[in-house]
Amino acid sequence: MNGITWEDPYCAEGANCFRIGTDPAGNAYIAIAGQEDTPLTDTREALRALILEIKAGKADHLL
Repeated sequence: MNGITWEDPYCAEGANCFRIGTDPAGNAYIAIAGQEDTPLTDTREALRALILEIKAGKADHLL
């Protein structure tokens, strides 16, 4: 996908590496490192809300 500026990968334990990117239109992307051609996409506001909810512990039950 052209126009996406990817951040450096974030890697937790093992090979769980993700990348976050944005494009000039204001869309946000999350992809598994190395699979940036098939990202999850949404608005920056939606990505911000997702990250805040995760940081608040609302996804802890998934761990």
